[in-house]
Amino acid sequence: MLSGQGEAAGGESGDNLIGIDEVQRCLNRSRASVYRYTNTDPRNLNPPFNPRKLNPEYRSDQKDPLLFHPNEVARFARDVLRIKEVTVEVLNSPSTATQQLLSSILDELRSIRSLLSEAEGRPTSLESRRDQHDQARPAA
Repeated sequence: MLSGQGEAAGGESGDNLIGIDEVQRCLNRSRASVYRYTNTDPRNLNPPFNPRKLNPEYRSDQKDPLLFHPNEVARFARDVLRIKEVTVEVLNSPSTATQQLLSSILDELRSIRSLLSEAEGRPTSLESRRDQHDQARPAA
């Protein structure tokens, strides 16, 4: 979403890409205008960077949707459309199955770490256990 305050701001990771609909809302332009602004070429799936166009992220297939990095949308709005002050806000996407799986893996790793840190005080090698056992037995 673009507003009249601040400077370009995007997400911390490259995964926060936005689609044509979000760009249309951000730039307050028609869908057709956004497509006219976009750096696409029917003969070249990933054309080289063009500073006068809105450059999409890398695509591996012609059928992949056009996605844009928030900083690229902000650059285009500022440099080409001459919007003075630009802010791009990226909202967190809803949780996906992959994110849920990664979250459960993270929880499991945390529980393993806590168990390992509790076990640090205990002997872990066979030799140290034998030494403890020998010390516990009275000499004959």
